[in-house]
Amino acid sequence: MAEKSAGLPMTSRWDPEKIRQEEVLLSELGRTPLLARIKGYWKFTGPGWLQSAMTLGAGSATASVMGGASFGYKLLWVQPIAMLLGVAMMAAVGNVVMSTGERPYRSFSRELHPSVAFLWALGTIVASVIWHFPQYGLVGASAWDLATMAGIGSGDSGTLPYVVKFIVGGGILTMAILLTWNYGSHARGLKFFEGFLRTTVRLVLFAFLIVVITTGIRWGELAKGLFAFQVPEVEGATTLVLGMVGAAVGINMTFLYPYSILAKGWGKHHKAIARFDLFNSMFLPYVIGTGLIIIAMGNTIYGGTDVLRSDLKPVQAAASLAGLPLLGAKGGRILFDLGLIGMACGAITTHMVVCGFTVNEMFGLEYTAKRYRMFTLVPAIGIFGVAFPSPFWFPIVASAICLTMLPIAYIAFFIMNNKRSYLKDAVGRGAARIAFNAVLLVAIVMATVGAALKLKSGVYDKIFPPKASAPAAPGAPGGGR
Repeated sequence: MAEKSAGLPMTSRWDPEKIRQEEVLLSELGRTPLLARIKGYWKFTGPGWLQSAMTLGAGSATASVMGGASFGYKLLWVQPIAMLLGVAMMAAVGNVVMSTGERPYRSFSRELHPSVAFLWALGTIVASVIWHFPQYGLVGASAWDLATMAGIGSGDSGTLPYVVKFIVGGGILTMAILLTWNYGSHARGLKFFEGFLRTTVRLVLFAFLIVVITTGIRWGELAKGLFAFQVPEVEGATTLVLGMVGAAVGINMTFLYPYSILAKGWGKHHKAIARFDLFNSMFLPYVIGTGLIIIAMGNTIYGGTDVLRSDLKPVQAAASLAGLPLLGAKGGRILFDLGLIGMACGAITTHMVVCGFTVNEMFGLEYTAKRYRMFTLVPAIGIFGVAFPSPFWFPIVASAICLTMLPIAYIAFFIMNNKRSYLKDAVGRGAARIAFNAVLLVAIVMATVGAALKLKSGVYDKIFPPKASAPAAPGAPGGGR
């Protein structure tokens, strides 16, 4: 426990005896039947919910709205494949951290190179700041949509929309500050924060589920969308699919996960629960949430003809859900807007938490509660996204740094997970190790392809716009960070 708690104020409050009792209980659970084991594991989940909240944000909402409105149910298979690869990489991250108990920034610096660790941290901070803007943009747009339905105003002209958006955005920021500062204060605060995210994600899924139940499900198309692995033969569809597969996990997620494990006090005896947590708390919510949005859009906006709808925004999609039979004139639209706000809230709070970890590590500062709290405010400038997009050059710089670093971070964890001189027997042996490494290599390839596509559309094409009259097919939005 000494290394795990060193410098992390939230883990220093965990009772070592409690951790020891957890380890004994998990060892006993590992010998019970599957259903009893799942029931026992359920109460230990935590870090996976942070990952789920971070990835279920504005980017995921936009990608899912675009996919469902453009191609109906056809792309339902993409997000499960994308997140399965992401979960595999996070499992490798967890294996490295739980086997050693060492903070990964330190091990990266020593085992690989200090520049790798520094750029990994830099990419995490830049990503969290830049991707904060669209989260607040989603909050502002949805809040104003709800306000217009309540009769507070109409249209987007004048100062009233800005007032409403900033009031709601300010409320969200205040709530996020209280939650993230609570996370860094004591063990009970950590559990409260995890409980908040767990509840938020479940409410988001419930809101979208009600909308889907109301619009109906075409079961034959659902099965085909999940298992036929269709790629529509229209311009931009392949780029969208590859971008979605390669970008389900963001660079800041790779930093948040290992530090949330250490904050939880997990070690080598927690590996089984960590794998369960990734599947139950990261994979399933992401797949269900994005799938429900795709289905809702396929039921309402998709007209049966495959055309890439790259200009469609989530709040516009919400307007299409007005007048659903079981939810009344505004019920479907309200639920969808609330679901979008919930997605953004989860992403906003996790962005702040990861910055609290990262800045300390990046500059080699000793952890204190005061420093952690101060650095959680680094991405708070994104609140201006409720009414204004980030400056033109911000996304270009962010894409250049973050998208380049994601494959590098994947490769770094692949190397660390296979470095026997560092992990000893925890690298694994035999066919299981070969199969797992094969999945990791696929994840690295897809992250590289997705990053290359997004670098082209988000950086190169912005600096050197295509000369063709038709707009270039956009890359898929990132997985919600």
